[in-house]
Amino acid sequence: MRRSTLSRAAHRGHALLLLPSSPSRRETLAVMTRRRPGGHGRLLLPLMLTTMMLCLLAVPCHGKKMSSFVGTYGVNYGRIADNLPPPAEVVKLLRMSRIKNVKIYDADHTVLDAFRGSGLNLVIAITNGEVKDIAANPAKAMDWLNENVQPYYPSTSIVGITVGNEILGGQDSGLAEALLGAVVNIHDALRMLRLADKIEVTTPHSEAVFANSYPPSACVFRDDLMVYLKPLLDFFSKTGAPFYVNAYPFLAYMSDPEHIDVNYALFKPNSGIYDQKTSLHYYNMFDAQVDAAYFALEAAGYPEMEVRVAETGWASAGDATEAGANPDSARTYNANLRKRLLLRNGTPYRRKRAVKAYIFALFNENLKPGPSTERHYGLFKSDGSVSIDLGFKGLVSSSSSPSSLLPFKRARGRGWVALVQYSATLLPYHSLDANSRKPVASKFKRMIPSCTSSESLFLLKQIITVDVVLMSES
Repeated sequence: MRRSTLSRAAHRGHALLLLPSSPSRRETLAVMTRRRPGGHGRLLLPLMLTTMMLCLLAVPCHGKKMSSFVGTYGVNYGRIADNLPPPAEVVKLLRMSRIKNVKIYDADHTVLDAFRGSGLNLVIAITNGEVKDIAANPAKAMDWLNENVQPYYPSTSIVGITVGNEILGGQDSGLAEALLGAVVNIHDALRMLRLADKIEVTTPHSEAVFANSYPPSACVFRDDLMVYLKPLLDFFSKTGAPFYVNAYPFLAYMSDPEHIDVNYALFKPNSGIYDQKTSLHYYNMFDAQVDAAYFALEAAGYPEMEVRVAETGWASAGDATEAGANPDSARTYNANLRKRLLLRNGTPYRRKRAVKAYIFALFNENLKPGPSTERHYGLFKSDGSVSIDLGFKGLVSSSSSPSSLLPFKRARGRGWVALVQYSATLLPYHSLDANSRKPVASKFKRMIPSCTSSESLFLLKQIITVDVVLMSES
């Protein structure tokens, strides 16, 4: 669910939005314990234990949290359509594609039922329309959990709840004011149910929350949104939740195709951009957008918070005015992004923290309003056949060209075939910065130990152009 492109402006490849907002009240929680003067020693210990238990309940603990994201690749399962396969068939499709992380935009019970026992991680959502009621009354938060979580968990692996979508930076200041209260009430209700360390609570943001994002090191949050963001980030820093951002190089390119190199947006070889402040070179816009969010968090005082991509994708069709919306670009972006994520690499600024992302979207959604691109982001068509060929097998055969997938596991021990397959899982060599090339070349050289370093680099450069998509993570 992306905001209309008319509400975003691109600045050297990064979408921005400047909208007025109004101040918000800040809600805080406090736990107070009563002091008991005097008393017998045998009564003191139970009192101390009770106090300690209250403190443990009051302070969020994320040291033993279960993982809300397996690996690095997930998908958004949107359902604004009247012709999609039933949820049980969708589960079958996801398992066939070995996609383990799934995010939906509501808490539909047919979906929750279908995911029982599937082994798939599911993030459900509180819609924007529900946020104000849940913020106004903690009992509403408990009611919501009793209706949408308790009957299904843990047989349905609900690992996260998103509260609203792209609320900050929008036109509804009342909704922005309610966001923190809804987040806190849902988290508190989960804590009462002893689920706070098992189900993550967060909220996805558009790039409208940033004042600027070029170069990445200059990115900061908008001053007028900090009244909402500061208490929200304070809370997430205590619970250990990530910062969710919807990052779309496609939207940035589409808004300014004359000044943005499409190769930079598609992970294809290009000259990249150079950030003088950090001396970092970026060869794709996706990494630059993720790092921009990291820089904004650091500037706001949250250098340890993880950035996770809640949505990213590329439309396979669109109106004549929507530059870049075509099948070839959609396949190139999604294939190269998948390769990049499966390598489990960090970004130029956060090298040791693997990037995790949910792709938008699983299906083309025929009832989505807006320009044609809104209805053509799907990896699959509404009948379950392949729309964007990434080597996935659809529920039915597709009219698209045969998949070029060569499963890596089957290629083991087959000499040069295996080398070609392995190299094809890597990003185009020239799109990697100098520091990223070294471990790639080293890993490649171990597969051909008879070659010198220079020879292995040469072979890597030659073979890396083979366009094969890596099989889904096992």
